[in-house]
Amino acid sequence: QVQLVESGGGLVQAGDSLRLSCTASGRTGSSYTMGWFRQAPGKEREFVAAVRWSGGNIVYADSVKGRFTISRDNAKKTVYLQMNSLKPEDTAVYYCAATYTIWVVSRINEYDYWGQGTQVTVSS
Repeated sequence: QVQLVESGGGLVQAGDSLRLSCTASGRTGSSYTMGWFRQAPGKEREFVAAVRWSGGNIVYADSVKGRFTISRDNAKKTVYLQMNSLKPEDTAVYYCAATYTIWVVSRINEYDYWGQGTQVTVSS
């Protein structure tokens, strides 16, 4: 089992930055891939970014490329999502997720463990 706890959400203005954190506990290791997803009101949950615990490949959704950066601190068992140049359309609940795979995957149903989510609201 893997437990995930997100933090760092909040209310910001367009153009501001936020950094989300996701701390993992339980059975984690280099064979896991960590992902960030988001869900806006009335919309389906969508992929944002993913990275392997062991490093290497990183994948981003086209909508956040160049603005968001995913990174990890293995010693702290924490994955970060640095979000710059935020837009109102980035408003959503952001979820951290984990899956036992060596591949960097982006489909929701490929992830087994989920955090409770953290709200990000970007005002115009």
